[in-house]
Order: sequence, then structure tokens, then C-alpha cells
Amino acid sequence: MKLKSSVSRRGFLGGAATAGAGLCLGLTKASAAAEKPAAATAKRAAKSATEWPVWETNDEKGLLDVLHSGKWGRGNGSRVKEFENAYAALTGAKFCLATSSGTGALLTALGALDIGPGDEVILPPYTFVATFNAITHHYALPVFVDTDPATFQIDPKKVPAAITAATKLILPVHIGGSPCDVDAIVEAARPRKLPVLEDACQAWSAQVRGANVGTRGLAGCFSFQASKNLTAGEGGALITNDEKFLDRCVAFHSPSGGKGIVTSGRGGNYRLTEFQAAVLLAQLARFEQQQKLREANANYLTSLLEKIPGIAPARFGNGGTRSAWHLYMFHYDKRQFANLPRAKFLEALAKEGIAASHGYTPLNTSAHVKALAENPHYQRIYGQQAMARWVDRNQCPVNDRLCEEAAWFPQTKLLGSRRDMERIAEVIASVQKRAGELAKA
Repeated sequence: MKLKSSVSRRGFLGGAATAGAGLCLGLTKASAAAEKPAAATAKRAAKSATEWPVWETNDEKGLLDVLHSGKWGRGNGSRVKEFENAYAALTGAKFCLATSSGTGALLTALGALDIGPGDEVILPPYTFVATFNAITHHYALPVFVDTDPATFQIDPKKVPAAITAATKLILPVHIGGSPCDVDAIVEAARPRKLPVLEDACQAWSAQVRGANVGTRGLAGCFSFQASKNLTAGEGGALITNDEKFLDRCVAFHSPSGGKGIVTSGRGGNYRLTEFQAAVLLAQLARFEQQQKLREANANYLTSLLEKIPGIAPARFGNGGTRSAWHLYMFHYDKRQFANLPRAKFLEALAKEGIAASHGYTPLNTSAHVKALAENPHYQRIYGQQAMARWVDRNQCPVNDRLCEEAAWFPQTKLLGSRRDMERIAEVIASVQKRAGELAKA
């Protein structure tokens, strides 16, 4: 891939604000042409979670245009650059680098920071395993910091105690699309001048104090995997306001590095294709409208569920002003449901057509994570005794309790109608009334 110079990249991204201006579709009746596809989109998505993703004729046209152009890879066509332009505008970042996946974005960022053997990286235990895998791919040591149960996010008050002389990066996650208290984490990192990389793979357009997540730390990473609110089946992006860091990321995400860019002698192939970019551009055309619908429904659902004893919706981290609502997360207190086990509670909801999940299990005590202690490469790097101590070091008792009482609704539930939100609350209230009977069944 022929890399652009810093000047040409800056010029290219200069039109991002103009490109982003057309991302939001109006909800007024003044534009019937915009309203009809939007109504159809909401209706289709509300019918069944299995009908995600939503697509229209613009998605089909974008794919066919790329197919017929014969320019399918990055550097040949223009769609990847167009998407980077538009996504930078959407997030308010100066720069965007499209990648093959959210994991690819994380791997690129850690590679650009030259994270490697002997380095420690702080992360939360309530996250998808890809966050952990990105760290171990670089042979760094993951260090878990316990969860704030009210928000489901990493507890910023516990971050300073986890920082050691070996800490080289703090990697908070905006899990479920809701913002963690990233500003407090940046402050905790400041004395050691540690970079903060935001795993925002579920948090497109989420905001902290009015600024989009991914722009508070050094960079933010996003995913466009099939279940995501913004999707192309796979794909990812990295945003940053630091041009030198962007240069290193551009070099690392392509096999041959880059002309005129100093590399560490390491790299990968994490490039987005023109096909994926075409789909993402089409998906962006309805993204903000879908997000507003999710937000309105989530807020309404919260107002209903807060009235039900034993159901406590997750709160935002300090300063959080907008969630992406990839997941609607809540606590289930079985004591308020005649000690009905969570599994039976979820089963009762499913019988009424309300699909929900128990969410993550403790990542820090999973077989996959604990296997790292026996990994011969890690034992060679850190020592056998140190890896045995690492298992004990990563205990997160608050997160263990959270994982026993958490529940989720997927983002597609929030694309329904106001009446659909009322029905969710009605079914939960009904289950509560029958909890004693259900517990005996």
C-alpha cells in the first residue's frame, strides 16, 4: 500500500466535517422519501433480533459498485478513505484508520505503542475476550482491575493501585456501549505519563461530558462485527488526534510498513477492504437515526424498570452523557423475586418472547485466561513463580458478584416501539408476581 504523507492525510481528512453533515437522516414528515425507509428499517429490526443487520438498496448498490470497479482493496479504490473521512467526522476525531476488525484496531494500537514482553497492561474483567487477546498477542501481561457494579465498567478508583513500574498502558473498555469514567482513568495515568487506549468496540457515538469516546485518551478502537450497531459483518477503526501515533498505526497495520515512516520492525495486515467500506458508508446513512431510536427507547425502558423492585438498570460512568446502547444491561436481584434463580428468570422471559442474556462470565477466572499461567512462552518471559502469583493477583470479587446477577437485552430490542418497551416491563412485572410458583417448578 502506498502511504500518504502527513500533509496529504490532513488534507484528505479536512473534508470530514462536510462528509459527516449528511450522516443524520431527519425524522420529520417533511421528507417522505427519508421517512418511509426509516419506518421500514425500524419495523423490520423490531420484528426479530435474528433480522439484524438491516440493509437497504444503498448497501446493495455500494457493493455492486465496488464489484464492477475491479478495485477491491485498500489503496486501489476510494471507499475506505471516504469511510475514514466520515467516521472521523462522526466521532469528532482528527484522524481515523480503518482496520479489518475491532481486534485488528486493538492489535494495531498496541503494536504502534510497541507493547511487548515484560510490559503490563491494565484492563477490566467485564469485557469480551478480544481485549485480553490483543494484549497477549503482543506477549504483554494483562492486569485486571475490578468492576464498578453500578456502571458495569472498570472502577477508576482501583486503577492507581494496579499501576507498577512495568505498566505501559491502561486499556479501559466502554462495555455495552456505555461510557466508563475515562477522564478519571486519564488522571490516574498522568503521573506516569501512561497512554490510555479506549476499547470502544461497542460504543460508537457514546459520549463523556459531550465529547465522543475514543477521543479522551490517546486513541479509541471500534468494531463493526456482525452484531454491532454499525456493521459490515467484520471491520474496525482506530481514531486519534495524535498524528505521529496515527503514522505508527498506519505503518503497523500494513505488512510493509510505510514510506518515510520509522517502524519497530514489526507489523501485520489489518486493512479494511473496499467492500466493507462501501457497506459501512451505506450503514452510516441510517446509523444516527437508529441510535436516537435506541436512546429514546432505552431511557423510556429505564423509567419503567426502575419501578420494579429487584431490577436496577446500569448507570453511566461519571461524566457519561450518552450511551451507544449496544447492550441494555441491568442487575437482577433474585431476593426480590422469591429467590427465583436468574436462569429461570431468563427462561420465563424467553417463553414470553423477551430474549435476554446473563451476559459475561468472569473473564479473569476463565479457563482461557488461567491457561496463560501455564503458557511456556509466558513462563520463560516472566518466570513460573511470577505467573503463579499473577493468577492470585487478578482476583476481582466485585466482578464475580456482578456476573452472578447481571442480565442484558441486545441492541435490536431497542429498535422496537414504545409499546415494545412497555411489554418488556409488563412481562418482568408478571414474572415477579409468579416468581414463587416459578421457583418451585
